[in-house]
Amino acid sequence: MTDFTYAVDAKGVAVITWDVPGKSMNVMSLEGFRLLSDLVDQGLADAAVKGIVITSGKKDFAGGMDLNVIAKMRDDAGAEPARGLFEGVMMMHGVLRKIERAGMDPRTLKGGKPIAAALPGTAVGIGLELPLATHRIFAADNPKSKIGLPEIMVGIFPGAGGTTRLVRKMGAMMAAPFLLEGKLSSPAQAKAAGIIDEVVADPLAAAKAWVLQAKEADLVKPWDAKGYKMPGGAPYSAQGFMTFVGANAMVHGKTMGVYPAAKALLSAVYEGALVPFDTALKIEARWFTQVMLNPSSAAMIRSLFINKEALEKGAVRPKGIPDQSVKKLGVLGAGMMGAGIAYVSALAGIEVVLIDAKQEAADRGKAHSADLLDKGIARKKVTAEKKAEVLGRILATTEYAALKGCDLIVEAVFEDVGVKADVTTKTDAVTDATCIFATNTSTLPITQLAKASARPNEFIGIHFFSPVDKMSLVEIIKGKGTGDRAVAKALDFVRQIRKTPIVVNDARFFFANRCIIPYINEGMRMLAEGVAPALIENAAKLVGMPLGPLQLVDETSIDLGVKIAKATKAAMGADYPDEAVDAVLFWMYDQGRLGRKSNSGFYAYDAAGKREGLWSGLTAQYPVVDVQPGLTEAQHRLLMAQVLEAVRALEDGVLMDIREGDVGAILGWGFAPWSGGPFSWLDIIGAPRAVAICDHLTAAYGPRFTTPHLLREMAEKGQTFYGRFGAVAKAA
Repeated sequence: MTDFTYAVDAKGVAVITWDVPGKSMNVMSLEGFRLLSDLVDQGLADAAVKGIVITSGKKDFAGGMDLNVIAKMRDDAGAEPARGLFEGVMMMHGVLRKIERAGMDPRTLKGGKPIAAALPGTAVGIGLELPLATHRIFAADNPKSKIGLPEIMVGIFPGAGGTTRLVRKMGAMMAAPFLLEGKLSSPAQAKAAGIIDEVVADPLAAAKAWVLQAKEADLVKPWDAKGYKMPGGAPYSAQGFMTFVGANAMVHGKTMGVYPAAKALLSAVYEGALVPFDTALKIEARWFTQVMLNPSSAAMIRSLFINKEALEKGAVRPKGIPDQSVKKLGVLGAGMMGAGIAYVSALAGIEVVLIDAKQEAADRGKAHSADLLDKGIARKKVTAEKKAEVLGRILATTEYAALKGCDLIVEAVFEDVGVKADVTTKTDAVTDATCIFATNTSTLPITQLAKASARPNEFIGIHFFSPVDKMSLVEIIKGKGTGDRAVAKALDFVRQIRKTPIVVNDARFFFANRCIIPYINEGMRMLAEGVAPALIENAAKLVGMPLGPLQLVDETSIDLGVKIAKATKAAMGADYPDEAVDAVLFWMYDQGRLGRKSNSGFYAYDAAGKREGLWSGLTAQYPVVDVQPGLTEAQHRLLMAQVLEAVRALEDGVLMDIREGDVGAILGWGFAPWSGGPFSWLDIIGAPRAVAICDHLTAAYGPRFTTPHLLREMAEKGQTFYGRFGAVAKAA
């Protein structure tokens, strides 16, 4: 069995079909590239072949390059990884350039054979770079298909000619959203943008018909034709100069200078636009090689592609447990969280019973789904029929008897042990013994909540992040008595609703909140010390955090912070460490500034709720001191506040797999994605450097920065987290 097969029809059209065995989506490998090259040679050499069509034997065309293969290409080069990568990428360029030139004479540009691409569905990454090298692209008329180059989202950029070809086809300005933002389009949108050529009912038949009537002029790409001019102007033209000045400012504004792939992509575009096409491909390959050798890109690929995919496929699922897919779901509590859970579940095809104490509240919860679906209809991503189908799966009621037959319950009621115990007891009375009960809580210990259950082994925590429809991470928490079937059920449910799971053991704040609360607290400590609020916020953003700690408090609400602080203090007593933080938080609360929800918090807001800037009252209450910390010092405080808790969670056994720590940190609260996550960041800077930073911060700011024993031990032994714990991940 091979990745590509070759057949010639009665009219002389050779069809090369991409169909990787054992994969639901085609991915390209080096062996696949070599086979494709051989089959193209076969078609070009056969006088009976009038043209070639490259298509897929699957419902989609391709999902991209196997990034494990690229990593292996680097590793196999041994002492010269750059050479190995560059030569491997240039091999790919050679194959695609051969398709593009199709046997034509390099001087006259005549004598070639037409080669078309027929895309039955989604075509992303190399799945679009390959078609871009053909002479005409036909895509099936399927609005659910996605076409684009999303490589920037995992820390690299299109390095198999996609960058160079798209810019020369569309111009730098028009290509920017597709390259720098990884924008994906439907076939119709891709055609309107000029990325593909035709949207048809039967792309294979249309492609075959086209190659039989194509003229030699149809085969010559604009950049190979005499007199070609870059759309939008070359960099040295007045128009082109302004384009690149604006693009440079845009890239830096969006990336804050911490994402190497974006800068490398822009450099490849700018430099490539100054030279002939084949030289531009070499420039693209050199910049791509540089990015692949950058530890930031390697870490992003590992966390956002390899590890994320492994977790979604069940890397940490208990062995030997049969499929636990959910057929009927009960959701207790129809507030924003419960309503969101009901929506994503119904959207995934699951029957949902949505319960609240009052019918009007349950109806409002169901209406939340209707509102989201209406927004989808307005964007032409949802049909009226789809809306009716999804809403038809949600029963909004006050009757617990409706839970009969549910195989999973997700409780999302008020964060109160007594309230949760009450609904647990009521649910146990009407559900079968095989039903799994999950509590959605961000702070309350699962083991404590399980005491209200008649079946603690079937009781588990499933922590969703808000808003549920947008946040991709779900934290699954095992109580002390939670059994393997409950874990498998939770994981299978998360897979059904197309989100990414991490599994952690029960402890205060679990994993995500355990790490993000110290980040928020450190920002408020700095404010109280007289650090300029703008320095606090910008230090965070310049190191890759999506929101500064003060803005994050506003977004999550100050009254919620007060509630969590009071509950934590009550539980910890004399060991409570955050009195200094409470002084700031409680003062804000007393001023009636509750955050975005009240249009007043650490930031000022206009009447429409638009953020206008940091509130001037902050510096009146907490005057800015004359001597401010350096930017790096501020960043180290904000990062280490989070990272050290991740290490402690691993030490304590709360976190069981560092892959979950890195993926969970990025998806859960946006921890500096360029770093690959807290453990990847520690590996990038090295354990000895991390210990030195911790020791300095401990001496300057207190014991909360004390180096964890594990980290100090690793520094002494010269270990890395993925070196020491990666074997566990590989075995999972």
